[in-house]
Formats: sequence, structure tokens, C-alpha cells
Amino acid sequence: MPQNLLEQLRKYTTVVADTGDIEAMEEFRPQDATTNPSLITAAAQMPQYQPIVDGVLTDAHKDLGESASDKEVANLAFQRLALAFGEKILAIIPGRVSTEVDARLSYDTQATMAQARNIIKLYQHEGIGRERVLIKIASTWEGIRAADVLEKEGIHCNLTLLFGIHQAIAAADAGVTLISPFVGRILDWYKKDTGKDFQGADDPGVQSVTRIYDYFKKFGYKTVVMGASFRNIGEICELAGCDLLTISPHLLGELESTQGELPRKLDPEKAKAMPIERINVDKATFDAMHAQDRMANDKLKEGIEGFSEALVKLENLLAKRLAELESRAPAVV
Repeated sequence: MPQNLLEQLRKYTTVVADTGDIEAMEEFRPQDATTNPSLITAAAQMPQYQPIVDGVLTDAHKDLGESASDKEVANLAFQRLALAFGEKILAIIPGRVSTEVDARLSYDTQATMAQARNIIKLYQHEGIGRERVLIKIASTWEGIRAADVLEKEGIHCNLTLLFGIHQAIAAADAGVTLISPFVGRILDWYKKDTGKDFQGADDPGVQSVTRIYDYFKKFGYKTVVMGASFRNIGEICELAGCDLLTISPHLLGELESTQGELPRKLDPEKAKAMPIERINVDKATFDAMHAQDRMANDKLKEGIEGFSEALVKLENLLAKRLAELESRAPAVV
């Protein structure tokens, strides 16, 4: 009996679910899971997750006291909400969950480290070891420096919003556990910039991840590559063999329902034989390469702004929900 594309992909690649939807985790049973502020915001608005949201809000309000404003409670609650979803997800999957540092801290090394340590502390308080958590940090120079320190402390990091080879090499040189190059967002930029469509191996997002993967395998980096942000299953098929791929429930379903041959495209042994030149990426080189790469420059800025806006939206949603809960609470006589 022929296997579907998802079954074949799992032979070469660790499949990760790119969602905050716990029901989707239960359906597809991925090895790992990754979330971001946009996904958590979407999940928090689903009726089936309202008890989780309400529980987090109630606890945050109790901890801060009656004098705290709804905004202050919402700010604490949104930090805990990602952890609440992370805990639920880890009860389903066998591997790790990625939990993101506030995107508004992306250019602040010290604040990023402080929040990362606090996330790990909160997980450990719930009996979840640091080996099951990846801290997601934006791939700015400052974020990479934070990850360098955190990895030495045994806190594993996932460098996200990664669009250029300079970000990838700097992250690998810092010894990060995993990077997440964004395939679909790269494609989006090139389609808008050129007015052209790209398919298969011609997709610039596919080409970017392939280049990063080959570079890492050529020079023996321990950092693993997790392609992310897919627009279609064609991109996923072109990256079969990548260490990990994080895929939305919609595309997981499409892979599962599609029959056909899926050959391995990325291979570490082939990469080792390639004539690839090594690049030394210090801060000056990073800044110069980032300035020259319009796509990486635009998409990193846009990604940080987008995740920051999602956090503000989530805080506002939580403040509104808290007001509703307070209005329903019985008056104390």
C-alpha cells in the first residue's frame, strides 16, 4: 500500500506542529511543537480554550492583588498563557515545545536573557525540565548574543525570524540548539519585489534553507535547521531531509491526504562534498551583510513588529476578558 507524503517525510525529517491549537496536536501527534504570539492569540480566542485563558487571568489577578489595573494583570497573564499552552502541548507530544520571548525585547540582550531564565523557572515550577523547552528568540545580533550566554547555562534556544545566511552562521557560531529559517515569508518578499511566482526548487525560501542546511553539514555544526513558515506542500517536499520542519495543521492535513513518491532532497553526506566557502561572521560582518540583504532586513523588521503587535492585541483581549469576568463576579458584602 502506497504511503502518503507525511508518512514518507517522517522517514527523513522530524515533523513539528506549527500551532497553538491543542486539538491539532492530538490529531497529528508531532514530535515537537512551536508557537508564536500570533498563534497563541488565535488559540486564545477559540471557545474551547476559554477555561485556560480564564484560569490564567484569575491567577494573575490574585497574584498581583486588587490594586492592580486590568492592563497590568493582562501583561502578566499573556506571559503565563504561553506557558499554559506549552504545558498542555507537552502532555501530548513526546518532544519539546518552543516558547517565545517577548518580541519587544528583540534588541535588548539583557532583558531577553532575564525573560528566558524566568520562562524556564516557571516551567520547572510546574515540573517540566529545561530539556523539553526551547526558548524562541528573534535572530537579531542582540538576540544571538543572549542565546550564546543562555546555551552555556543549559537553556536551549530556537533562533526565529531568520532570513539570511549571516543570521544562521552567527547563531551556529553561538552554539544555539536550533534555528528556524522562514521559507514562506522569504517567498512572499520575492514575489512582491519581482512580480514573479516561484515553484519547487526555484522558490527563494527553499533555496535559502538549502544553502543554510548544506553550510551547517559541510562544517559540522551541531545546530539543527528547522524550516518554518510554509505556503504550500511543494516547499515542504523540496526540503525533505531537513533536520526538522514545522508545519501548520492545514498543510499537515494536505500532506497526509496526498499520495506519491517523496524523494529525499537534503542530505548531509552530499553537503559535506560540496565546495562551500567558510564565512567568519563577527558583528561588523553581520551588520554589513544584513544591510546588503534587503529581504532579510525587511522581513526581520516586519516580523518583530508583527509579533509585537500580536502581543499588544493579546494583552488587549485579555484585559477585555478580565473586565468581563470581574463584571460577572458576585459582589462582596
